[in-house]
Amino acid sequence: MSKLFLVPTPIGNLKDITYRAVEILGNADIILAEDTRHAGHLLKHYNIKTRLLSHHKFNEHKAVQPVCEMIESGKTAALMSDAGTPGISDPGFLLVRTCIDRGIEVETLPGPTALIPALVNSGLPSDRFCFEGFLPVKKGRKKRLNSLEEETRTMIFYESPFRLVKTLDEMTLHFGSERQASISRELSKIFEENIRGTLSFLSDYYKNKSPKGEIVIVVAGKSLLVD
Repeated sequence: MSKLFLVPTPIGNLKDITYRAVEILGNADIILAEDTRHAGHLLKHYNIKTRLLSHHKFNEHKAVQPVCEMIESGKTAALMSDAGTPGISDPGFLLVRTCIDRGIEVETLPGPTALIPALVNSGLPSDRFCFEGFLPVKKGRKKRLNSLEEETRTMIFYESPFRLVKTLDEMTLHFGSERQASISRELSKIFEENIRGTLSFLSDYYKNKSPKGEIVIVVAGKSLLVD
């Protein structure tokens, strides 16, 4: 049956892919990849020879129409991002919404995403949380942080290593220097690192140790306890 599959891919360790994901990628008529070179490394590792097409944030608006027409003609497409689940801070939402609007079946496989292991590993409450993804780089950044000052759920953010210290310092101003937080870096990779402490401690730590790789910030929500 022609449909769109969303296929999560490993965030680091290539062994974290599922048997079913490998099967679907191998049997699909086309694979839509955020970065075809990056995807090619994974596909080569599992001897998958399916045709690759580029699908990223710079071309997805143009690509949606022909991809939908391709699926409607009887093809099966698999969408994968560079790492993790498509649509989570990666291209995917626009294609999924368009497919649904056109009556094209969409199926999403369970699989890797960085936010869940970072949350569970943080030691912070995981029964209720909100995922904020990447903060705006410029416009709207302060407004977003202002809106989160009263958030009582655990908050999860993605961040670039180049902006990590700046972000931690801004969070210190908005949430308080003693707010508990956790930094997970390079999850599932050889140099995985998980550092926990107050926002001020984490800021000082990374001022003295330049971070590298993919980063998840987990921040405790505002306490409802009254002293």
